[in-house]
Amino acid sequence: MSRKSIIFREMCAMSDAERDAGLTTPPEVERFDDIQYGSNSQWNVLDVYRPKALSGKLPVIVSFHGGGWVYGDKNVYQFYCMELAKRGFAVVNYSYRLAPEYRYPAPYEDTNEVFRWLLENADRYGFDTDNIFGVGDSAGALGMAIYALIVTDKKYAEYYDFTVPVGLVLKGLGLSCGLYKVVDSKTVSTLRDFLRDEDYPAMLERLNVVDMVSSSFPPCFLMTAVGDFLREESAAFAECLAKAGVRCEYKLYGTEKEPLGHVFHCNVRLAEAAQANDDMCSFFKSLM
Repeated sequence: MSRKSIIFREMCAMSDAERDAGLTTPPEVERFDDIQYGSNSQWNVLDVYRPKALSGKLPVIVSFHGGGWVYGDKNVYQFYCMELAKRGFAVVNYSYRLAPEYRYPAPYEDTNEVFRWLLENADRYGFDTDNIFGVGDSAGALGMAIYALIVTDKKYAEYYDFTVPVGLVLKGLGLSCGLYKVVDSKTVSTLRDFLRDEDYPAMLERLNVVDMVSSSFPPCFLMTAVGDFLREESAAFAECLAKAGVRCEYKLYGTEKEPLGHVFHCNVRLAEAAQANDDMCSFFKSLM
């Protein structure tokens, strides 16, 4: 692993631990933890969260966590995902294989297995498979967008060895503080640990969602923050979606005086995060 990725992991771990210190499972949420969805018992595990007040089938959100392809797991995103569950959704929060131990396209292979698991276990966990949504932030926003391309674009799907589960339809996406056009490793320093040396730089074109999106792409809720270092990425992607005729709602949170930062929405203590998550869930409900 590169020195840059090691430092990135350490910084993220410290920041996330401070952010979530003292948080516990909300009393209104029921959780099902550490369910294996694939063959790798270390990485292929997920949680399911549901609001206790609601029974029967619920619209379901699948969360592709961020972390620059080298950091993160479902535990880091549990409190954010449970906030979404409180808003009337069943939420699938999963871990996937990280670089450099596992490189491209490992996260997308794992994501495909998550959606396969979801369809196969819909009755057991009360998933409404007519209303499946995907969310992601930072590299996870790019990851969920790439997976949406695989689902909706047969030509793009030919790049990958796996097959999308039969009957899977993504009703909408919520993409936050994302990266959508990867130019080189200067864009995100951990990219060199995600792509193999023989893949670089030719493989970059497969990661440039803005160059490939079409009218078949799912409706999107795009959000970023004034202080997000990837702020311009979301604005440019919103324009791209509009030109392609894809329904899109774009939101910029914070002010120059109180700018907020990258992936602010994961800090469930922030009133601005609550507003952003409310807005995204309202967008999803408008698609149902």
